[in-house]
Amino acid sequence: MKSRNPFRKVAAASALLASLALPAMAQSTQEPIERSFCVFDPVGANGPLFAITKTFQPVALREGIKLNLRAYTDEKVAAEDFKAGQCDAVLLTGTRAREFNRFTGSLEAMGAVPGEEEMRLLYNTLAQPNARQFLIEGDYEVAGVFPGGAVYLHTRDRNIDTVEELQGQKIATLDFDEASLRMVRHVGASVVGSNSANFAGKFNNGSVDLAYAPAVAYTPLELYKGVSPNGGVFRYALAYMNFQVIIHRDRFPENAGQVVRDEAMRRIDEAYEIIAQAEAEIPEQVWMTPPAEDVAEYDKMLQEVRLSLLADGVYDERAIRLMRAIRCRVDGTRAECSS
Repeated sequence: MKSRNPFRKVAAASALLASLALPAMAQSTQEPIERSFCVFDPVGANGPLFAITKTFQPVALREGIKLNLRAYTDEKVAAEDFKAGQCDAVLLTGTRAREFNRFTGSLEAMGAVPGEEEMRLLYNTLAQPNARQFLIEGDYEVAGVFPGGAVYLHTRDRNIDTVEELQGQKIATLDFDEASLRMVRHVGASVVGSNSANFAGKFNNGSVDLAYAPAVAYTPLELYKGVSPNGGVFRYALAYMNFQVIIHRDRFPENAGQVVRDEAMRRIDEAYEIIAQAEAEIPEQVWMTPPAEDVAEYDKMLQEVRLSLLADGVYDERAIRLMRAIRCRVDGTRAECSS
């Protein structure tokens, strides 16, 4: 279970994201200009995410910009500082990014993206120049969206393998995310308010019975400690995690966002290689695969929750419609595609 470098997967993903931000900051000037980039890292300035991002400072300088990085152990604070104008760009998870762009903040909607094929189609669509209108909201632009992988339910007890058995179980839940809160309550489980910095600890020490996370978090956050010896990882995508680079539009060239998105599409295979390797590193005996008939029921349940969140204005209707069209393009036999 152990790894020589437990943060390798997350660090590699962070490096990829940091590199994507750099083309947008290139300027034709002899004197470098300064731009700040808020970097969320649960460990802080000594953490792996911040460390790998630092390696891009000389690259940015060659592109005509002095890149000033700031580490944040609290993603909420990073978002607030960016909102207050104290940072020119910020790296956030898709769920946290919802306050800056409801369209891209809806891409992590429960069950909206079943797998990699749908995700690739979605990213390719959003990378097109005519999609920029959806990526701008007020003074902000989502300069890049990158995959983090499917979000799986992790349990300390393999006997909990149906929705009915979730009733009364304690689940580490992002307390700022209405979608997650509603989903947990929908299945009758107990919400234990958490954030990206502490949910793993609660799961590993037994304070909660279950937690949800992508495979890239399994080794870095030592989720195998919570899974062992009697637990498992439920092989069903609750959602599809993404990372987003958001910029203040007036502090970057007009075409900056498109430059980043074009670069992201050129390098998207690298991200999926990281995700695939992370999933392969979870031992086969740890995975719990639900039968096909259960999957159909889970799909229906997530659809109900997703539509209720859409009705309440949590999700953006345009994003939900787009992802439905993509799901039906990939699999026209889905029940939702008959209407």
